[in-house]
Amino acid sequence: MDKNAKIVVVGAGMGGLATALALAKKGFTSIDLYETASNLGFVGAGIQLAPNMARILDNLGAWKRIEKEAVELKETSIRQGAGDVELAHVDLNYIKDTYGYPHMVGHRCSLAGSLYESCQAEKAIIFHFSHSIEEVKSWTPKPTLVIKPRNGEPFTRECDVLLSADGVKSKTREAMLQELKADAKIVDTDQAAYRIMLKREEMENDPELLALIDNDRVTRWIGEKRHIIAYPVSNKTIYNISTTQPDTNFAAAPSATYTTKGSKKEMLETFGDFCPMIGRMLDLVPDGEVCEWKLRVHAPLPTWVHGSVALVGDACHPTLPHLAQGAAQAIEDAAVLGEVLTLCPSSSASDINKSLQVYEKVRKERAEALVELAAASGRDLHLGAGAAKEERDRKFAEAQKLGKKGGAVPDKWADADVQKMIYGHDCAKVAAEEFGTLFAKL
Repeated sequence: MDKNAKIVVVGAGMGGLATALALAKKGFTSIDLYETASNLGFVGAGIQLAPNMARILDNLGAWKRIEKEAVELKETSIRQGAGDVELAHVDLNYIKDTYGYPHMVGHRCSLAGSLYESCQAEKAIIFHFSHSIEEVKSWTPKPTLVIKPRNGEPFTRECDVLLSADGVKSKTREAMLQELKADAKIVDTDQAAYRIMLKREEMENDPELLALIDNDRVTRWIGEKRHIIAYPVSNKTIYNISTTQPDTNFAAAPSATYTTKGSKKEMLETFGDFCPMIGRMLDLVPDGEVCEWKLRVHAPLPTWVHGSVALVGDACHPTLPHLAQGAAQAIEDAAVLGEVLTLCPSSSASDINKSLQVYEKVRKERAEALVELAAASGRDLHLGAGAAKEERDRKFAEAQKLGKKGGAVPDKWADADVQKMIYGHDCAKVAAEEFGTLFAKL
């Protein structure tokens, strides 16, 4: 494929930034990135930096800055929320030796900031903030889209390849499905999340809470239909807390609503039967600063590709957070797109479409399997009283008794076989090695 081909990327989230960067690093010279927001904002909570993500970021030259501010996780503890009794403990020290990178955690703005700075260093990437995609007018041979500047008149843009990383509310996905007379509506998970970041100085007067932020540990407290996961970030100056609980505040809200100001009182009541330490921890959240996120996914799509257009990240495989792989899977998409478009034998619409189909074949089954695994893990973690919970707790007890590194754990994020499937997979290598065979079959 001609390295001067016109490429448009929609969306400057993790997937969009990584896609633009991956293509620039492969030598493509004309990459325009359109983002609805006026700037990236760099807000958000903590994020897990798993080895499969770190490997790609390192190859793109964006890892070192993130690594400096991140915290390496040495262990995980899964505990009962009510009594703070440990159900299982997993040593994570083996991760680096096994997969080449440790499992780290950091601030989301550190990841986004490093990707953005890396993109800015590439002359090939031009950012267009305050520009929204209004319509996709054609899909092939040259994708044509209508773009609306926030303070200007709409205009039409033609390109050779359109890569849409515009999130779970993707307009491109909606247009693609309509064009294909297909459907994959957004699915209400009946779950919501509080995302909280406590400063070290807010915790340091409580010895139990200070011990949490001083550890190289991710802790998950579980209860019926709810859990909390927490870990230190930003060189242990911030303690990141993310919860999952039944949705009550979004149930009657419009489908377009994804965030709302939460009630501190309701948050404390939601986890009121958890141990006193958790109550003290959540009580540190300042009044008026409780934010709640609606957790939505959509049904698996029939395809991610139409003509010379492909979907990326949450636009095609949004996931629940229980495996901490949302951003990592979007970044895997980016790495594979860099490989397949580089290997694309010509700039013809037919070859571009076939190359994008190879991207889908390399990525779709894996990403959708992890989406389902995350949902299944959440169901197991949130079990109430009954035989299923008793069996889950028996498996936790067995893992705790064996006490071995990298064993089987009902919390799939900490399960050795799941970690191998996720962290041991080099998507860029797979794409490069399998491109010829897959392309020839199309």
